[in-house]
Amino acid sequence: MAHEPGTPIGRRLFLGLLGLGAVGIATGSSISNALQRLAKNDPTGLSAILPGGGGWRYYQVNGYPKRSRSEYRLRVAGLVDTPLTLTYEDLTSLPPIKVTRDFQCVTGWRVLGVKWQGVLLRDVLDRAGVQPEGGAIRFTSFDGAYTESLTMKQARRDDVLVAYQLDGKNISTDHGGPVRLVVLPMYGYKNTKWLETIEVTRAVVPGYWEERGYEVDAWVGASNGRNDEPT
Repeated sequence: MAHEPGTPIGRRLFLGLLGLGAVGIATGSSISNALQRLAKNDPTGLSAILPGGGGWRYYQVNGYPKRSRSEYRLRVAGLVDTPLTLTYEDLTSLPPIKVTRDFQCVTGWRVLGVKWQGVLLRDVLDRAGVQPEGGAIRFTSFDGAYTESLTMKQARRDDVLVAYQLDGKNISTDHGGPVRLVVLPMYGYKNTKWLETIEVTRAVVPGYWEERGYEVDAWVGASNGRNDEPT
């Protein structure tokens, strides 16, 4: 499988970038956008390692697992009327939605105008039938380690997708394919790669990085030219 160009980053380096990333976040969107313009004309590729320097960074906490589209299965479980096991074809047969939005990492870098295609998470939930006591969603990755959560209100937004295409192509393994969660109003760590399970729970269960000190509500802030938190 061909992968888009990018820089693989493991758990230790990810943590090491947080300090520098905080500078990128604090300086706001103008510097981030300028760095991306610089990166387009950078023959060395060194600008790609700077927070906000343009291009994707590939983060992982337990390696890069691979599943083909034919092997892929997504389970919808927990407090639902009808537990589901969806194939890739099941997902792509649901009404598609396309959303274009900047992708912002908490470490400071940003990719502008990313084109996503997938299905609304709420459409998947409605197909399973959320029970009245269901107040949150817990997501797990088939990497065997990563988890994330959203409140039910957050999960039902118009910009929260179960995505299978990125910029008009099938989502690669590096990007968390064949299917990943995309929570466009929040920082990248909320966007679970290699999505395997959507579990409806009573309350939010802190995810992998939140157990390590990250914010549970990860709205992209106004200092990055965005203010996605609903009023």
